[in-house]
Amino acid sequence: MSETVIADFVARFSLDTRETAEPIKGRIILSQKRLVLATSESKTTVPITAVFDVSVGHVPGDLEEFFQDTITVAYEGDDRRNTVVIEAQSDDHVARFKVLLFKAMLSGTPVMVKHPARVGGRVTGNEFQSGKLRIQPGKVEFLGVSRPFVVDLSGVTYFQKQDRDVGGTKRTVVAIRHTTDGQTMTSEFAVADDRKLNLLGRYLRLEYGEISQQAERINVTEQEMEALVAIYSGASSGNLAGTLGIDAGSAAMVLTEIEKKELVEEGSGGLSLTPPAKMIVSDRIEKVNT
Repeated sequence: MSETVIADFVARFSLDTRETAEPIKGRIILSQKRLVLATSESKTTVPITAVFDVSVGHVPGDLEEFFQDTITVAYEGDDRRNTVVIEAQSDDHVARFKVLLFKAMLSGTPVMVKHPARVGGRVTGNEFQSGKLRIQPGKVEFLGVSRPFVVDLSGVTYFQKQDRDVGGTKRTVVAIRHTTDGQTMTSEFAVADDRKLNLLGRYLRLEYGEISQQAERINVTEQEMEALVAIYSGASSGNLAGTLGIDAGSAAMVLTEIEKKELVEEGSGGLSLTPPAKMIVSDRIEKVNT
């Protein structure tokens, strides 16, 4: 291939174009233009433009006995719809390959975007602008507009497809309500290519669903919630006690508990919330603002 390879690994996979469903081991190569599955005896090339759906974890019934952590890619080929099931080594490997695949399919896609369309419940009157998408882990970036912005999916509280007037034409748009810097707002965007719109919707559901499931499994006390909101607002380990109005020892205990629950992490820039924690805080902010 002349294009840049963005993923190259060995894994088991199953192609529904083969006579048997039993998986085979081979090399998986992904570039911005194609997905290649190769063994010593065969090679299957899937153009990125032919992919119309991606699912994670779901394994077709006849393959359940063979696979565990998987990514299933559905694509058009030879006048029919085909699928390839790729086994990953772990959940982390699934997550990384999934993002790389969606980046290859969606980054650079032209988009019409209105941001923000609403701030809280107030309609802004902003118009749709032309821009481009860029996919990042857990995020969607909108570039080329007058005010480029990022939607962090851990801050999303709601999204759905709606019909809107875009430049005098009725179009299907995706409306996303999300929290940024403590402010709830709604952004709307439209993608002309239906295949890419469906793929973007799939990416949003997969990423949002994964973070949401993690968040739902975590229980926090009211004091822990106050600590998360404080850290979200910029509090550090050094001033957390003062922000919460408690003594240093109690603040240290609270911090230890939310670290155990993997809600915060300490980096070079200080304390930060993990994606599930951001979703928990965004949900709290959404309830306070409504």
